[in-house]
This record gives sequence, structure tokens and C-alpha cells, in this order.
Amino acid sequence: MYTAPDTGSPRRELAYQSLKHRLLVGEFPPGRRLGEERLAAELGVSRTPVREALSRLHSEGLVERLSDGGYGPVLPDLHLIRELYEIRFVLEKGALRRPSRGGPAHDVAALDALREDWAALDVPDRDEDVDSDFVLLDEDFHERVAASAGNRELTGTLRKVNERIRIVRMQDFLTVDRIAETIDQHLGILDPLIHGDLAEAEQRLVGHFDESLAIVEERTAVALTRMLGRGPR
Repeated sequence: MYTAPDTGSPRRELAYQSLKHRLLVGEFPPGRRLGEERLAAELGVSRTPVREALSRLHSEGLVERLSDGGYGPVLPDLHLIRELYEIRFVLEKGALRRPSRGGPAHDVAALDALREDWAALDVPDRDEDVDSDFVLLDEDFHERVAASAGNRELTGTLRKVNERIRIVRMQDFLTVDRIAETIDQHLGILDPLIHGDLAEAEQRLVGHFDESLAIVEERTAVALTRMLGRGPR
């Protein structure tokens, strides 16, 4: 079962989750200063949880520091996102097809453990209960698959690419249906890979990537349109 990190304070977590969701759906226009006092009043909390939430969101790349102080929303770059997705796919496909050099192509024990982890995950009951931090679990899945091929440098490069596209990949995990589909697709990739059927594993990986990219681009474009439509205030 996946859970969000324990942040200690319910008010802090409320501020963080609420602001993250509003940023992901494009509720704030570019150039707008995310004023702590106004946001605190809207959320019914003090300024401290809002300040801590903005600092956390800044570390995740969802907000940026403005020249006149404070934070504002980051404008997604769809062209850069697609390029990074292409790099990510090349890396993962390379790990999947890495030559075995006379031995097993992948660490089957590591893949078995990964499959157990994902088979044990529970899907939330409602979209409202979905945490976009699920993206961290998704990154971990793909990095562990790559690591099972034995190339540490490839896995490290993949991790860096994942960090750069995390801001938009959160868009892929906003509904119960997408969480359930992702779990099923990951298990569907692992099963043939564990049994050495690389062609089938690759085919399923390609389908998984295509669907994920389409959803991310669509939702990011909607959020971007919404942001620009509101205009700076």
C-alpha cells in the first residue's frame, strides 16, 4: 500500500496537497505571486503551513522564486518534456535489451521482489484520495527495472531524467483509474521480463510509455491553457 510521506502536521499537509493540486491543474496564472497571507485565508490555516508548503513545492520544481520576492507557478515547457520523455524511453529500452554476456539478461531475484512490491499495492477508493506523490513510486519501479540489467551509470542517468520531468509526470497520477492501470501495466511488463521474453516486455513497455506520454501532454496542455487564459494578476 502506498502512502504519502508523514509531514507531521495535518494543517501543513493540507496546505501542501491543496496548493500542489491547484498548481497541477493550472489554477494560478504565470507571473502571479503566491501570497502567503491570501493563500492562508483561502485554506483556513496560518501563514506558517503555507510558507512551508511553498518551500516544499519549490524543491519539487512546481514553483519558482520571483524577482520581487516570494514564489510563483512554473510554466511547463511541452517541447522539452517530449524530448526528455524520448531520452527516458531510449534509456529504458536499452536497459531492457542489454546484452546478457553469457548470463541472465536481468537480475531475476530483484525483478521478483519488485513484482511482489507492486502486486501488494492498494488502489485508493476515490480520486480525492489519490496522491500525486505516487510518481515517486513509479520512478522507483522504472529505475529498479533498469538497475536489474546491471548498468549503474544508465540507471543513474535515468534517475536524473526522471527528476527533470517529475513536475509534469505528476499529471499522470491524478485519478484512481490511472493508478490501477499503472499497476496493471507494470505487472504486465515484469511478467514476460522475468521469464526472459524481452520482445513481449518491450512491446508492453512501449504501450505503457505511449499512453503515459499522451495523458501527460493532454493534461499539461489543459493546465497550461488554463494558466495563460487567466493571465497575470
